[in-house]
Amino acid sequence: MMGFNRPSKIQETALPIMLAYPPQNLIAQSQSGTGKTAAFVLAMLSRVNAAEKYPQCLCLAPTYELALQIGHVIEKIGRFCADITVMYAVRGNRAETRCVWRRLDAIPPLAVLQGTTLQEQIVIGTPGTMLDWCFKRRVVDLKKINMFVLDEADIMIDTQGLSCQSIRIQRALPKGCQMLLFSATFKETVRAFAMQIVSNPIMIKLREEELTLSNIRQYFFVCRSWEEKYRALCNIYGSITIGQAMIFCQTRRSADWLSVEMSQDGHQVAILTAELTVAQRADVIQRFRDGKEKVLIATNVCARGIDVQQVTIVVNFSLPTNQRSEPDFETYLHRIGRTGRFGKRGVAFSMVESQNVGLVQMIEEHFQTKIKQLDPDDMDELEKLEN
Repeated sequence: MMGFNRPSKIQETALPIMLAYPPQNLIAQSQSGTGKTAAFVLAMLSRVNAAEKYPQCLCLAPTYELALQIGHVIEKIGRFCADITVMYAVRGNRAETRCVWRRLDAIPPLAVLQGTTLQEQIVIGTPGTMLDWCFKRRVVDLKKINMFVLDEADIMIDTQGLSCQSIRIQRALPKGCQMLLFSATFKETVRAFAMQIVSNPIMIKLREEELTLSNIRQYFFVCRSWEEKYRALCNIYGSITIGQAMIFCQTRRSADWLSVEMSQDGHQVAILTAELTVAQRADVIQRFRDGKEKVLIATNVCARGIDVQQVTIVVNFSLPTNQRSEPDFETYLHRIGRTGRFGKRGVAFSMVESQNVGLVQMIEEHFQTKIKQLDPDDMDELEKLEN
């Protein structure tokens, strides 16, 4: 059903802790594509009493896309859990509710009104909307919550307001509520935030050299312009077999330009940016997941939360950088993590301007890995990547 033949490292380590009785709190560092979501979904389903028609598990995610992705996993794993339902607390006054075995688009949105009592046992959402539902609309009784899951804590920290909203929700939970916190990276700000949220936790932490997803081969090209980057991209397509591809751009302008170029050359392209509405973003992701488009061009809005098994390559049309023009290591990690899901092999290419080659060296040093330089016009060298 989920394609797991054996537990991954995080599943093998974390599941006994999450399922233990009495419940134990957990802080875990886990990379994209390692089966982490399936692990905490199993834990949520195990803590739910299907006969009780009220929210019992809360799960917070930093983006709508990630909340929806978690819902997909619940839908698959929980298809045989009769009478367990899910509600989405996402941006706006509308949410989706469904039995976990039904398709995400099977039931139309419904308004959540003040004074309504939710009957769904699992509520997944973003911090702002969840806060509104808990304290303003009062449709969730936090005193009845027995499990609280916070996914992608490092993004919560980096997005203004999300960490404070998460802490407000957590502080209203009952003393015996089980707390599970997951983060792909574990810098000092994340550690401090995690310790505020989770008391007396068991901790699972990766070594720095385990962070680069060793099943993903990483390469870079040196290019002088968007046109040269696009020519390199065309050479990749002409040399290796590609299932589906995700291409990350640093700006909306470059994403729009690339989308036009690829569409004119006959590629089936979808574009995902922050300017789209929630419904539009959900439709783009679903069409890509269904294989209706083979290429998804995105800005950082979906570096996380998209799990499509057919993605075989990721391309950084520009390397992600922070406000100091230094590499954004976490974003780089999450971008390339869209391929190589759950131990499968993947390939990541980065297009780099000559003055930014030093950024590649900084990424290599940070993750203690090797990113090989390729000649964008050497078709023979590109064809060797098939082997």
